[in-house]
Amino acid sequence: MSRFAKRVLIALGVGALLGGFCIVGVGHRVGFAGNGMFLFSIWYNRFLMGLLIGLAGEIRLLQARKANIVLRGLLLGTLVTLASSLSTDFRDVPSFFAGIVYGPIIDAVASWLVDRGATRPAA
Repeated sequence: MSRFAKRVLIALGVGALLGGFCIVGVGHRVGFAGNGMFLFSIWYNRFLMGLLIGLAGEIRLLQARKANIVLRGLLLGTLVTLASSLSTDFRDVPSFFAGIVYGPIIDAVASWLVDRGATRPAA
């Protein structure tokens, strides 16, 4: 499997996992009953965030690698979560801020795991 494909799959997985955490947090704030579609949309937003960040692995905004990962994740995380938050009139403000934080987390984990796999000797 290519590094690109690994990065996308890892970022999707991390986004889906963080989306699960969001469902729990948002569900406790707004309630689970009657909010199934809203909660699913929060999860789906994080899943799409993972996809976008996974696809963006070659984008260079800064020369310093670690700073680039953080900035790229921050910008893409903000962009994706802002779209969702605007469409719901910021129904759950803490999830907006969580999305901003999740962007760099997804990017850092995906970058680290792909790089870690690249430095391992072939079996």
